[in-house]
Amino acid sequence: MTLGELPTTPSVAPPRVMPRALAGTPAGTPAVQFEDVSLSFGEIRALDHVSFAMNPGETRVVVGAAGSGKTMLLKTTVGLVPADSGHIRLFGEEVTGRKESELFDLRSKVGILFQEGGLFDSQTIAENVAYPFLNRHAGDAATLSEDEVERRVRETLRFVELEHTLDKFPSELSGGMRRRVGIARAVVTEPALVLYDSPTAGLDPITAYTIISLILMERDLRNTATIMVTHRYQDGHLMANFRYNPSSGKIEPAESSQRSTRFLVMKDGALIFEGSQTELLASTDPYVQKFARPGSS
Repeated sequence: MTLGELPTTPSVAPPRVMPRALAGTPAGTPAVQFEDVSLSFGEIRALDHVSFAMNPGETRVVVGAAGSGKTMLLKTTVGLVPADSGHIRLFGEEVTGRKESELFDLRSKVGILFQEGGLFDSQTIAENVAYPFLNRHAGDAATLSEDEVERRVRETLRFVELEHTLDKFPSELSGGMRRRVGIARAVVTEPALVLYDSPTAGLDPITAYTIISLILMERDLRNTATIMVTHRYQDGHLMANFRYNPSSGKIEPAESSQRSTRFLVMKDGALIFEGSQTELLASTDPYVQKFARPGSS
């Protein structure tokens, strides 16, 4: 499907601009920094000496074959799986080597959309979206009243056009709607970094475009740092070349000066390519080329 055939951007009223959860972080501090990070499970190398950095507000699109280390990259970023060696820093604070209880405050700055949405089947949509507040330890959300949490949940579900589903259960929603709820849960605490694990997997092209539009809106309205794992070239193309314009309420082409998206290509746990979309398309590496064209996966 060409860009000219893409459906109209969903008519979602932009939320109020949220303050960044970065008080006290020195200017110029990377949002995420990997230094020579490795992780193995027996003889399987999940991450192989991975190094990269990204600043607040920037985007990284992570591609690669199944089992190449994409999801593990996300999990180690927030310490869900501890790295064997190397250093991982979030907003200048070390992740590696910390106890689980010592990671709560750092994780409160990060939203995560798991594969397939990762919703709790036994909880209502409202309860699912409110869940991150239960383990929030940093910032004003640690002391939010029940009424304020409810307001934030409603506001965020309105952002993904699903306020009417508050009392429903995940099983009552379509796959695309569940993915939108997953986005709402990922961003409800106003994180400074959001990790998206295959947000459009298994969705039809129109629904997939809706999901990417919401991700663009979140990124551009709140200057959120974004790491997105994807199997779809079109997802990365949109993230690299388009932006959300709050004045028009539409997704539109971004000027070159506004582009801050880089592509990471993973292979057998190693980061074998990092660069702009132009550099990705110009690569002569046969493996990299697999992820540098429409229809690639």
